[in-house]
Formats: sequence, structure tokens, C-alpha cells
Amino acid sequence: MIAHYGYKDGSGDFFISIDTDKCTQCSDKPCLEACPEKIIELFTDDYDDEVVGIKASERNKIKYTCLTCKSTFGAGHAACIEACLLEAIEHSW
Repeated sequence: MIAHYGYKDGSGDFFISIDTDKCTQCSDKPCLEACPEKIIELFTDDYDDEVVGIKASERNKIKYTCLTCKSTFGAGHAACIEACLLEAIEHSW
């Protein structure tokens, strides 16, 4: 299942998408440590699997929270994307 965290407004779509099927296969969850803003958290989903997601308090402002990290790693990339060896994380912008 693909979980989408974020929002859409007049300036665009700002979502972080996490493939929870791939995420459950990862035992280390390196994205948790890689995120400099610490907006990624570990939780148990509806199927009792441990997966990562975006903190509820950050979902409506990820465009701004992720801005410095994404600009450091280049267009379309961020530390969480680079850290995820299973390519389970994507950003829509």
C-alpha cells in the first residue's frame, strides 16, 4: 500500500509517499536517522506492521520543512530518499 502524507494547495501538490509494503521489509529504517528535521516517525499500521510515516504535526507544512534538505540533495531528492535502500519513499515535488 502507498501512504501519502502532505497537502495540495494553489501552488502545487506536496506529498511524501511511502510504500509500506517495501517499508516492512526494512529492518534498520535508516530514513529515521537521515531526516535532519526528524519529521519521520515509526508506528504500527492497521496490519500490525512497523512502518514509517510523517508526523501529523508536519503534514500540512512539509513543503517548507523539507525545503532545505531537498535543496541540499538536488532536485527531487532528500536525505530520506537517499537513505532508503528499498526506494520506498518519494516526494511529489
